Amino acid sequence: MLIIAIDPGINGAICFFKNGEVKDVFEMPTMAEGKKNKRQVNGHQMYNELSYRIKKYNIQNINVVVEQVSAMPGQGVTSMFNFGQSFGVIKGICAAMQLPIFFVRPAKWKKHFELINTQKDASRTKAIEMFPKISSILSKKKDSNKADAILIASFYENIIKNNK
Repeated sequence: MLIIAIDPGINGAICFFKNGEVKDVFEMPTMAEGKKNKRQVNGHQMYNELSYRIKKYNIQNINVVVEQVSAMPGQGVTSMFNFGQSFGVIKGICAAMQLPIFFVRPAKWKKHFELINTQKDASRTKAIEMFPKISSILSKKKDSNKADAILIASFYENIIKNNK
């Protein structure tokens, strides 16, 4: 089974994961929008990226797992609207591609990896510990989004295996 794990949002990432191995991970495709050139998820590019990799790995059994996020205290209305819009784009693309979507709350996967009440960078450290071969693609502090997607995929695979 191929797991496509998505850390949603403008600064999110997408991970392709199979049999305990990271096949690919990349930042969320974005584009400029409007007069102020604010970034938004590029749905067309995301569709192309997913389609290309699904064909590349030639796997029929695919599950998409998306971090189920919600409003956070202190975030502005505009940023929450934009975040919700990104979440909707992801759901729409997966629905159009007929990919089954599963959702996991951040608290669940973070608890599994003992990352509750840790710094954002702790997920990057954990992912490097678990997958040292890909440490070069997680070398920058900003790569914590990729690490989150990798850990979400690994969590989901562990849950699937343990429930069989």
